[in-house]
Amino acid sequence: MRDDPPMIGLHTPRREIRDHHGRRYRVGERPRELAGLPRAVMLGACWLPMLLVGALQYAFGAAIPGLLTAGHDLAALCWTLAGWTVLQAGAGYPAALLRRRSRTGPRAMLVLGGILCAAGALSLGLGVTTGYWLLGGTGAGLVYAACTSTAEKWFPENAAARVGVVTGAFAYGATPLVIAATQAPGHVETGLIALSPVLLAGVAGCGLLLSDPPPRWWPAHVDHRGWARANPPAAREFSAAEAMRTRALPLMATCLFCAAAVSLFDATFLVLLAAPLSPVAAIALFVAVNGAGRSVAIPVAARLGRRRTLRWVITAQALGQVLLLAGISQSSPGWLAAGAVVAGIGGGAFYPLFAALARECFGQERSVEVHGLVYSAKAVSGVVGIGLGWLVLATWGPAVALMSACVLSLLAAALCGALRRQGFPHTLPSARP
Repeated sequence: MRDDPPMIGLHTPRREIRDHHGRRYRVGERPRELAGLPRAVMLGACWLPMLLVGALQYAFGAAIPGLLTAGHDLAALCWTLAGWTVLQAGAGYPAALLRRRSRTGPRAMLVLGGILCAAGALSLGLGVTTGYWLLGGTGAGLVYAACTSTAEKWFPENAAARVGVVTGAFAYGATPLVIAATQAPGHVETGLIALSPVLLAGVAGCGLLLSDPPPRWWPAHVDHRGWARANPPAAREFSAAEAMRTRALPLMATCLFCAAAVSLFDATFLVLLAAPLSPVAAIALFVAVNGAGRSVAIPVAARLGRRRTLRWVITAQALGQVLLLAGISQSSPGWLAAGAVVAGIGGGAFYPLFAALARECFGQERSVEVHGLVYSAKAVSGVVGIGLGWLVLATWGPAVALMSACVLSLLAAALCGALRRQGFPHTLPSARP
């Protein structure tokens, strides 16, 4: 499908229209007229910063052996990553409010995020962990919020799938660095110092290309009527405060907290758990599949349904913990690799599904803010999955830690079954003759 048809004139007349549900669309202007660039370039400029910044989270576990060799304490490193996760996830809702109320565009957020991420990587490379979690975590949160919201604005007809593509890069982009960190642990700090200018140039450079389309903009070549028939709206448009007073949003946040805690535990400790076997293959498979699962989750959900897909995804994550335990207890690289793949699929695909469910349940107008609230639950997941996860692992061993992770995933899968769209009846009224 052609993404950005050639312009017929210098300026295309725009018009405001409504669909049969009352939703408004601003149709007529093409991306080149608004931003000077096609939408494909905008998507790429959202994808590349996520590809770079995700390494600060997903390559950290692989870097732990090298950081231990450099003199760091393991418990301190675990709490450092937990602090990074708290700030990265916690930045989502404030960033959404900042973008809406002060009309801050993605350019300023990405430039600032690139500077902070570069400073965080440089700080850890120089042995200062405080700068990593304080600066790097905040910067990564700004980049994540700016890239996902900008992709959603430029692709309103297929926002969930495009956000899945962008967030997928956040995980699988770390794969080369994961392999490098496990193969050359003695050069981890040097690699972090070298990564710093790459983060600054890549993230800030893409930020200079990005801008937002006008509110309610709609691509001229996409039939809004056909889209409206296939995508019924939420019962009404909820504000973030109104969404917090419903039953669905706390339930979504609890589900994401449980699932994210397990995913973060796996990403952090898989290298240590697999150390006697094949840590390189295990963590590389986990990270690569984690990102790929995010990209394919929405197309799969289009066939199976979002709630059903979400339950199966989180159940797969639970199964992955059992397979990982089998690989570790039996010293089997095959079972370990299978566990890494299954846990990776389940450990990443739920993120874009929650974003899609937030739009489905609470509407399009404030979807960035509402999803920011749901995503903020990952901050607590960092404390539980990484900080407390390390305490469980050190005290009771891998068996208890992995089975606890399995139970937490199953709890999240069970809670997903209770998710309902707000404002609609749960059942149809019975008909009496």
